Amino acid sequence: MKFLKASTLALLTLASITPAQAHPHVWVAARSEVVFGADGKILGVRHAWEFDEMYSAFAVQGLGKDGKPPTREELAPLAKTNAESLAEFDYFTFAKQNSAKVAFKPAQDVYLEANDKKIVTLHFFVPLETPVAAGKPFSFQVYDPTYFVAFAFEKKDPVKLAQAPAGCSVSLVEPAPLVATDNRKLSEAFFQNMSPGADFGVKLATRAIVACP
Repeated sequence: MKFLKASTLALLTLASITPAQAHPHVWVAARSEVVFGADGKILGVRHAWEFDEMYSAFAVQGLGKDGKPPTREELAPLAKTNAESLAEFDYFTFAKQNSAKVAFKPAQDVYLEANDKKIVTLHFFVPLETPVAAGKPFSFQVYDPTYFVAFAFEKKDPVKLAQAPAGCSVSLVEPAPLVATDNRKLSEAFFQNMSPGADFGVKLATRAIVACP
């Protein structure tokens, strides 16, 4: 499936080291920040995606010295590749205002870092093509439509507001539980045969809603 293969490439062709199993193959713990401008408009969303141990081990393979985690500089080429690949999929970030899709420009401030346990986190900012006034509800979800990658917001401070006008708030709406028929679909064969444009991941995606007076 072209989308799945491309999605895999966006995350360092992890399929080449992942044994056959049911989806997902990669797990990401996400934190996000909705960034406002001085005029009170929403400028974009800043992400921090912490990857699972298996992905992280693959990402840092051959990097670092004397057993230490690699530096940002060593991970910079990898960060650039990730950002360029993820652009094809809107950075797995799907935003709306008043039910209308909001588009993003190319990612900025992209970097990867590894902590003392060599767990890798991808940081980047995706600016809106056109900043939007915050007077109308703005929402976004982070997910992979093919569910090759499973995104989940961190429990502590999952979504913050940066430089928001007074009175703005953010709330999270959890997805409804999958019905039995959907649970039965969660096999590798189902995802391999998924039609182009299918959007399974949205069923499992939390929605962040920003409201301002």
